[in-house]
Amino acid sequence: MKNIINKKVVAFLAASVALLASCSKDYLNTSPTNSVGAGTAVATYESAIGALNGIALSMCSQQYMASQGFAGENAIIRLYENYPSQDYNYNQYASGWADIHNQTMHTDKNTRYNYYAWYYYYNLIGQANSILANIDESSATDDEKSFVKASALTFRAYSYQKLLLYYCPRWMDSNNGTSAEGKTLVLRLDESTGDQAPSTMAEVYTQIYADCEEAIKLFKESGLDRKSGLVWHTNINVAHAVYARAALNRLDYATAQNHAKQARDGYPLVKGSAYNDGFMRPNSEWIMGSYGDATENQWYWSYGTQFSCNGYYASNTANGGGSISIELTNQIPDNDVRKALFLTPDKFSNYKPESVGTAFYYLGLGQVGNAVNVIDEALYNEVEAYIKNVAVKGVAAPLGAGYYHLGDHLKFYVFDTPGVSYLPFIRSSEMVLIEAEAAFKQGKETEAQAALVELNASTGRTPGYTCTKTGDELWTEIMNYRGIELWGEGFEWSDFKRWKRPIVRKTFANGSNAHSAVAITIGVNDVNNWTWVVPQLETDYNKGFDTSKPEA
Repeated sequence: MKNIINKKVVAFLAASVALLASCSKDYLNTSPTNSVGAGTAVATYESAIGALNGIALSMCSQQYMASQGFAGENAIIRLYENYPSQDYNYNQYASGWADIHNQTMHTDKNTRYNYYAWYYYYNLIGQANSILANIDESSATDDEKSFVKASALTFRAYSYQKLLLYYCPRWMDSNNGTSAEGKTLVLRLDESTGDQAPSTMAEVYTQIYADCEEAIKLFKESGLDRKSGLVWHTNINVAHAVYARAALNRLDYATAQNHAKQARDGYPLVKGSAYNDGFMRPNSEWIMGSYGDATENQWYWSYGTQFSCNGYYASNTANGGGSISIELTNQIPDNDVRKALFLTPDKFSNYKPESVGTAFYYLGLGQVGNAVNVIDEALYNEVEAYIKNVAVKGVAAPLGAGYYHLGDHLKFYVFDTPGVSYLPFIRSSEMVLIEAEAAFKQGKETEAQAALVELNASTGRTPGYTCTKTGDELWTEIMNYRGIELWGEGFEWSDFKRWKRPIVRKTFANGSNAHSAVAITIGVNDVNNWTWVVPQLETDYNKGFDTSKPEA
C-alpha cells in the first residue's frame, strides 16, 4: 500500500511542478522547491523569492490531485466555509451541493472533499519547509535570508492554522488541546515525508505561535518588506494576522486582540462609498490576498467565474453569484453601505412576497425556463434600476443575464472574463472584528463597543452608528457585523464552529431564503462535531497513525 500511495503522491507533485513552472510573469515565476534540487531553488535571493512565489501560486492554481474546481484558497472558501455556512445561499445549485451545505461528508475519509484541504495545506507546508531547510546555504545576505525565513514561517503557520479549523475539534472541547480526538495533525517541520505520529492540538498551536513570533522577529531584523502591492506574499502584518486568528480559535483572547491590532498597522480601513470597489483588486485594507491578473487566468475554476456578480455564470446563466440570508440583513440598518450590496426587500417599494418566484427566489420572476418570465414588471424594473445605480463602473455590468434573486450580492466583481479578479484572504476589517470579539470575551465591553464604532461609524459604513449595547445584545451585534462584513470571504462556518452556534437555515415560507434542500438545522454536536476525519490517503501512507498496523 505504501508504494501505491507514494506513487500517487509523486505523480501529484510532478503535476504540481509542471503547473507552477508554467506561469508567465516574473512576479509569479518560480522554480518550485520540489521541481529541482531544493538548494538550487533557493540558491540566490531572487530564486528564493521565486520559491515563495511558488507557494503563492499554489494558493490560486488548479490542483491536479482533486480534479475540477479545486483551485487553491478559493476552493477552501467556497467548499469548507461558504457552502456549509448559515448565511450563504447558492440556491440554483443547492440540491446538487446539499451534501456539502449540510456537512454530511465529514466522516467519509475517502471523498476528495475530505482530503483536498489536507493535501492542499500540506503542499504549502512542504514548500515552506524546503525553503527553510535550504535558505542558509544561499548566496543571499543575512537580511535577505531573515526575510525569506520569516515569509516561509508565516506561510507554514497560515496553513497549520487552517488545518486546525477543519480536522480538529473546537478548542473548548479539546481538554486544552490534549484530547485524543484532537490528535490528528502531523507536525512536519522539515523535508521529511516518512511515517510520523500526529501531534496534539496544543502542540500544533504552540508551533504556530512559535512560527509567528520568529517570523515577526525576523521581519523586523531584516528591515525588508514585500514589494508594494504584492499582497500574495507575506510580511510582518500577515504574521500578526495569522497569530491573531490562531489565538482567537484557541480562545486566547488577550493574544488575539494584541496581534489583530498590530496586523492592521499601515492598512487603514476603506471609507465611505469606496467600500463598494468590487472586491476585485487590492485596496488599502488588504493585508493578504491572491494574485489575480489575467495572465494567470484560472478560467472556469476561478472564484469570480461562478461567484462574482458579473462573472461568467451571473452574466450568462440563471445561477447568479450567490446570495445572503435575509435573516442576517434584517439585523443590519437599511442605510448600511454593506447592506446596499445585496438585493434585499427593504430597497424596493414594489416588493411583495407573492412577487418572489418559488423556484430559486427570483425577484419579479416566476418559474424560469430558457427565458426570463416576468411576473411583476414593476418590481423587476425597480430591481434592474437599482442594480444599474449601484454597479461598479468600468467593468461588466452585474447580473447581466437578467435573473435577480432575493439576497443576490453585488459585492464581488471581476475585471476580465470569465472570472479574473484578485481575492482577499485577510483584511483590516477582519482584524477589527477580532479585536471586538476578543475584547468582549475578556469582559472589556467598552473596548468591544469602540471597535464596532471604528468599523462602522468612522468608515461611514453605517452612518450615524453608535453602540451602547452590552451583554448578549452586544455579542449578537458583534456576530451580525462579522457576518455581513466578511460575507462570502470564507469565515462563517468556522466562526459558527468556534462559537458553538447551530446553523439554522429556513425557506422563504419560514422567513428566510434558503433552498428547501438545505433548509435544515445542524446542531453543534451533529456531523462529527463539525470535524472532518483524517483522510484515508494519509493513514494508509503514514503508519505513524497506527503503529500496530503491519507494513503492507
